[in-house]
Formats: sequence, C-alpha cells, structure tokens
Amino acid sequence: MKDMMKITSSLVVMFIVAGIIMTSVFARTAPIIKIAKEREEKEARQKMMPEADDIIEAGKWDVSGKQGKYFECKKSGETTGYLISTYGKGYSSYINILIATGKDMKIKAINILSHSETPGLGDEIEKEYFRKQFEGKSLEQIEIVKAEGTDKIQAISGATISSRAVGNGVKEAMKFLKEKYTGVTD
Repeated sequence: MKDMMKITSSLVVMFIVAGIIMTSVFARTAPIIKIAKEREEKEARQKMMPEADDIIEAGKWDVSGKQGKYFECKKSGETTGYLISTYGKGYSSYINILIATGKDMKIKAINILSHSETPGLGDEIEKEYFRKQFEGKSLEQIEIVKAEGTDKIQAISGATISSRAVGNGVKEAMKFLKEKYTGVTD
C-alpha cells in the first residue's frame, strides 16, 4: 500500500511540474506566434494586392461560425479593390481563404491561408490550377461542378467536399462584399 502511495504521489508531482512547464512555455510563445501570424497575414494581403499602397481594415464579418475580416485597398487615396478573408467547412477542417477583388467585384485571386484537408486529395485546393479557376469570375459565375470542359469551376476529383467548401466560402464572401459596397442584393 505504501508503494502505491509513493508511485501515485510521484506521478501527481510529475504532472503538476509538467503542467507548470507547459503553461510557462505557452505564456512565452503565444505572443510571438500571434505576431508572426499577423505578419504572415499582412504579407499575404500585400502579395494579393501589390498595386495598393494602403490596405485598410474596414471591418469584421461572421461566416460559417468564424469571424473574417475585410479590407479596402487604396492607391493614392482612391479605392482600387477589396480583400476579404472567409471560411468554408471542408472535409476535415475549416478552410481559411483570402480573396482579392477589383472595384468591379470580379475576383483577381484567391489564396488558401490554412486548412487541414487530406494530403494528396483535399490539399489540392492550394494548387494554382484550382485557385486560378476563380480569377475573373463574379459572384454569379461561382459554381463548382464535376463536369469537365465548362466555364464553371471544376471540382478536384476525389476532393469534391474540399472544392465545394472553397467555392461556398468564396461565394459567401463575394455576396457580402457586393451587398456592402454596391448595395445590390441577390
């Protein structure tokens, strides 16, 4: 019985010490990780709208139970386009997407910021061939299909859920921007 108490108390002490160490490591690294993530997001925005000399956060919006941000992009004080971050519910994760649009509400580019989709299948959403299909499209033209040879956005074979998640996220974001900046509702 004494041996059992010794082992139990030793384990409790080890768990408490490990918890304290983990807490202190988290407390020290959390601010560093936050700063690095903010810098990464800022660089991604600048890369998506290189012609803008000022990218101003215009607000936040709710999508898929998450909170995204939207930005006005300006050159010499004049609005040239918009950026919006959005989410789509994929097969195994929420997919965080950044969209760049012109003032005409046509997509200039999309970028996948983060996801946890299946390697070799769902992670194909990051590939240029898939993302490029969105370029030049307006809200009304965003439709994910399985058929080849259409002017629509072709789903990735074996990753239809991930493809549709990106499509739905982009569509919701474009709808929000269109309503916000043109006043047009569908």
